[in-house]
Amino acid sequence: MTNLLWPGDHRAGRLLTDTAVLRAMVDVEIAWLQALRNGELIPDQAADCDLQALIGDADLPVIAEAADGGANPVIPLVALLRQRAPEPTRHWLHRGLTSQDVVDTALMAVLRDAVAQLRTELVTQLTCLAELAHTHRATPMTARTLAQPAIPTTFGVKAAVWLASVCDAAAALNLIRTPVQIGGAAGTMAAATELAALLQGPTRAVDIVLTLADDTADTLGLDRQAPWHTSRAPITAIGDALVGCTDAWGRIAADVVTLGRPEIGELAEATEPGRGGSSTMPDKNNPVLSVLLRRAALSAPPLAGTLHTAAAFNNDERADGAWHAEWDALRTLARRTLIAASHATDLLTGLRIDSARMATNLAAVDVSGEQQAIASLVDKPPTSEYLGVADALIDRALHRAEQVVQELK
Repeated sequence: MTNLLWPGDHRAGRLLTDTAVLRAMVDVEIAWLQALRNGELIPDQAADCDLQALIGDADLPVIAEAADGGANPVIPLVALLRQRAPEPTRHWLHRGLTSQDVVDTALMAVLRDAVAQLRTELVTQLTCLAELAHTHRATPMTARTLAQPAIPTTFGVKAAVWLASVCDAAAALNLIRTPVQIGGAAGTMAAATELAALLQGPTRAVDIVLTLADDTADTLGLDRQAPWHTSRAPITAIGDALVGCTDAWGRIAADVVTLGRPEIGELAEATEPGRGGSSTMPDKNNPVLSVLLRRAALSAPPLAGTLHTAAAFNNDERADGAWHAEWDALRTLARRTLIAASHATDLLTGLRIDSARMATNLAAVDVSGEQQAIASLVDKPPTSEYLGVADALIDRALHRAEQVVQELK
């Protein structure tokens, strides 16, 4: 997958690509056939066909174009599978499912894989930030408010604030659930229940059908859940957690961009061949990682907003447009978050800190005003330093980061 207008797209690899989504949709069909077989509702051999072998990347253009005719890609996918599958697989394929089951469950599967990659990146970032906070707990620098010098602080405190923001993002990501969605045509699993009632008797039908959904979830490695259908909380919760990540990285990037200006010169991105150059000014060394992180932080919230708007406008037992609006917004948000995660890891692991410049800048301004004002209240001379509870704040941030890293692993 390439995207000339979203530099860094290659960093997300094959996650959330059309190929990944296609394969996930086929996996849903396979898992459902296996569940039907386990429930003794279809012949054993109906679930033996390797459906993945029947579909390839060459089919993507055909499926994508044909999706225009039914407003979703499952309809042409199922048609192709039925055309190519042998009996009795062809006869039983997709029976009891609906397009929404396949799309929603497939999206959960590819998002699960994306979240796993994000967790790995976050562990690296938290470890790096903890090291920065510990190493620089006594590195003096200027605290700035409204872009102006305020009071003294340390770079360790600043790194601890970054650490806390990434901890918040990681904690939210840790709560993400990726539930199966199996509801049938209108969320009641009516077709599967009818099949079970006819073949196994009405008294057993309910238990059999609920087990079908659980078996499908287990096969796919997703969370068990009753049909959520037009209740879109699983989607919006994932969107919010992804935006929480880009918020945290954008906040760090904002500091790096500001403190990396030559007139300040306290921070700098790692120098690497081919990174940071200009098409016309050979002397430039632009903070491109920070720039791309800010881009992600600016563009992610509107995508999550689309998910919330769509959730609010779900109507009936399948929404007429709101459901469809989610798919690419969610995929784009997740993929861009993965890209930003990679950029953030590179930024933090290569960040250069100029402690001497920090000390020089601090010495060049008078940031003692508040301290002197407090001392004058009690008519005593100021103390030797003005760092408040900086060490305690750093210690708390480090302790929390240890806990979050363990939760992520």
